[in-house]
Amino acid sequence: MCSKTITKPEAVLFDLDGTVLDTAKDLGEALNHVLESLNMAPKSYDEYRPVASHGALGLLKLGLAEKFNDFEIEPLRLKLLDYYMDNISRHTCLFEGMDDCISQLDSLNIPWAIVTNKPAFLTDKLVTYHPQLASSKINVSGDTLPLRKPNPEPLWHACEYMQVNSELCWYVGDAQRDIEAGNRAGMRSIVANWGYTQDKTPVEQWQADHIVQSANDLKQMILRGVYPAD
Repeated sequence: MCSKTITKPEAVLFDLDGTVLDTAKDLGEALNHVLESLNMAPKSYDEYRPVASHGALGLLKLGLAEKFNDFEIEPLRLKLLDYYMDNISRHTCLFEGMDDCISQLDSLNIPWAIVTNKPAFLTDKLVTYHPQLASSKINVSGDTLPLRKPNPEPLWHACEYMQVNSELCWYVGDAQRDIEAGNRAGMRSIVANWGYTQDKTPVEQWQADHIVQSANDLKQMILRGVYPAD
């Protein structure tokens, strides 16, 4: 973890899947629904969890493997998304400690928001199942703007909406594209190492300002910024 001095954030932005919400099982079941329709073997939780935040195409690449190019992918992508939409929060829950972390931000009057690459029609439905997320100032989805992460524009859009200085904000995410977006936006970038971070490139090489192991550790980090040690 970087030893950069912790200072109070003007706002905190979060990725959604793999950072705030553990959506892996619902996404994996949507993939296995497609695989079952093709008479292909399902993928296990341990197999699909690392790619759960890589979108429908990422899941299909995992499931179809070397047969990926043998199929017309768009109908399968829509089939996966339709199933996921209909079963969007059967198993999904906040990661351990995230509820307390959000409550802490609210009690300190530090605004927070969600910036995800998930399509808006899924984001908007999913968050309604989790009332703890109601205090998000804005939910920026992957199709809110013409550009999405790793481009920094969605992060700047959230900051502009909240009327905060992006250079005084934190961005927390579990994918390398999140850290790239945060760095390009001039924010303090934080790896949510409790999420789906099993990437080909180790998190230590993502050039994040910090790597945090749990939402509770993030909460303590926020408190250190608010109440720095003497």
